[in-house]
Amino acid sequence: MNSDTNPLLALASTFALMSLFAVGGANSAIPEMHRVAVEVQHWLTDKQFADVYAISQLSPGPNVLIVTLIGYSVAGVAGALVATLSMCVPTAVLALCVSRLLARSSHARWPAIIQAALVPLSIGLMGASGFILARASDRTLAAVLVTAGAAVLASVTRLNPLWMLLAGGCLGFAGLIG
Repeated sequence: MNSDTNPLLALASTFALMSLFAVGGANSAIPEMHRVAVEVQHWLTDKQFADVYAISQLSPGPNVLIVTLIGYSVAGVAGALVATLSMCVPTAVLALCVSRLLARSSHARWPAIIQAALVPLSIGLMGASGFILARASDRTLAAVLVTAGAAVLASVTRLNPLWMLLAGGCLGFAGLIG
């Protein structure tokens, strides 16, 4: 952990700024979360980050739970609270302001243009998140092949993703990937 600054202040400033650029939700900020938490601040290792992401996705609740788990890893319960509030409050305030602005200009053309422009941005950020997570968690050739195979299968078939999840779980349980 980087001990140069107060960890609660570092968590607050990091996630408050990140929340304003998380177009498409917290999952679209995964690459930046990884960069800050693993490469810059050294709060987590690659494996710990992948584990925290997996736990946050498997747990019921919002996908912003990863922020809570990172905060908890850094500074316990106080860190979890600070990180979660820092990720949620600025975005909520911005959403309130933007919704009021859009309500006043409902007949203008520019809101539709902005909304249309945010779609490819969100998709690109989600793709980058998938790439970062695959890079952080695929440590063996078998894991890389399973990830690549699942990506190809998902893009060319209508196979239910639950079957791919089941196959990956069976391979992991058998000790073939991991």
